[in-house]
Amino acid sequence: MDFPHIEHHGAKDGVTGSCHQLDMNATTSLLVDCGLFQGDDASIPSGEGGSRLPIDFPLDTIKALVVTHVHIDHVGRIPYLLAAGFAGPILCSEASAKLLPIVLEDTFKLSFSRDQQRIERYIDIVESRLVALPYQHWFTLVDTDELNARIRLQRAGHIIGSAYVEVDLNYLQAGQSKRIVFSGDLGSPHAPFLMPPQSPERADILVLESTYGDRIHEDRQTRRQRLEAVIEQALQDQGTVLIPAFSIGRAQELLYELEEIIHTRSVGANSLTNMLPSETVPASIGASSLANSNSKRPPLSTEESAAPIRPLPPGERAGVRGRETMPENGITAESAEVREETAGDTPATNWPELPIILDSPLASRFTAAYRELKPFWNQEARDRLQSGRRPLSFEQLITIDSHSDHQRIVNHLTQTARPAIVIAGGGMCSGGRIVNYLKAMLGDKRHNVLFVGYQAKGTPGHAIQTYGPKGGYVNLDGEHFDIRAGISSIGGYSAHADQKGLVEFMTGMQQRPTEIRVVHGEQRAKEALAEALKQHLPAPFELQL
Repeated sequence: MDFPHIEHHGAKDGVTGSCHQLDMNATTSLLVDCGLFQGDDASIPSGEGGSRLPIDFPLDTIKALVVTHVHIDHVGRIPYLLAAGFAGPILCSEASAKLLPIVLEDTFKLSFSRDQQRIERYIDIVESRLVALPYQHWFTLVDTDELNARIRLQRAGHIIGSAYVEVDLNYLQAGQSKRIVFSGDLGSPHAPFLMPPQSPERADILVLESTYGDRIHEDRQTRRQRLEAVIEQALQDQGTVLIPAFSIGRAQELLYELEEIIHTRSVGANSLTNMLPSETVPASIGASSLANSNSKRPPLSTEESAAPIRPLPPGERAGVRGRETMPENGITAESAEVREETAGDTPATNWPELPIILDSPLASRFTAAYRELKPFWNQEARDRLQSGRRPLSFEQLITIDSHSDHQRIVNHLTQTARPAIVIAGGGMCSGGRIVNYLKAMLGDKRHNVLFVGYQAKGTPGHAIQTYGPKGGYVNLDGEHFDIRAGISSIGGYSAHADQKGLVEFMTGMQQRPTEIRVVHGEQRAKEALAEALKQHLPAPFELQL
């Protein structure tokens, strides 16, 4: 076998389960990520059934694991890796070192045990193995007469703490060297909180993700306007807007964007108040009683003692259902349009009084951790803090932690259809609290589901996104649910780079790679990205899908 050699243990033929092994020589290798398979990827390729959770490759040469970021499809099999006998260090960025124990604690609870003593012992083991690496600093892995190997982490702009990995290999006796770059998941430019990724100086071999290799995203300003417009239109249906979101990254970015919308609307409302006599300004101009309260935070009491709220009539949908979702560019065709015939029927949404409900204990923990990681925020986010704004703890934000409170909120919103925005854990609707909301609300035309992230094939989220606009159904926990709620998608909110960003990551190098491994994507996305890359590669080159 010629070295270096790369083996792909996941995310080679799909989007999830990222796990790549770099064999540096016959006795030394590095593992890059060890992620969970999800959706269709979770079934064994042979079709024989069974689980892809156990580690099915030898560990004897693996000297270290490097984690690009803490999303579950990149770290979810770490408990199984440790159970299989891996005893090496876990290398990651400084921010990821703060977040990884939270993710792995949750994974351990779901996969192994909820016994608190076992969980604490497990987390102690994880924390003892963690090696937090600052960005832009070389770390030596191997230093022998034959091989010098070192790695460096660089910002990937995907979520806080995310990194791509540069591996420098020097074969001293042979007088040869190689630079291998693993992209991890690359982010879109101008993402909330994050500094954008910069291309590496060079690479001989590039392992490149391709999640959105066949799409071009909207710019940030356009997507925020679209988010606002889609929510405005959905709220005309006099119900709740459900947003399934991953607990880390997407949830915090949504809060950041919603705070910006609320701030902008509040400034506009204050300007109007200053311009006109106070008696000419309505006390409230909301979409319904929930957004019309004169109090600073609309009451959401679900206790029996609370004043009863008159249920709103079902009504007809405001032109939300029946649209095509996620066309080739990833954008909903009509998501920014509000039909003229409905424009005058319902007052505009009173955003400063609209409750934003974050219903995910894990997302709440990550949001608190994000607040502690302010040194890793970009300048725009830090400027907001300096101006007195609180992008992750604004006044309209209501956090739901306990299961009993969660059940009460689900029942309350289902029974009253009071307009609200709910961000709930379970980004692909395979689990988490979003499932209970979906079970309760999918059959009601007043409610809407808004997808802002990738939905892998085989997940309930993908089924809802695909068949919901056609009046189809979805199976949740083995039970059939008809979809009558409105379904919308905004592709521009992906935390992944689009085709343009992925190509520019490669073309931005001073020395471009002669070998590229395209991974972490569906076949169509990989092929489209490969075609785009071919136009910029030096000859001769090797491109593997």
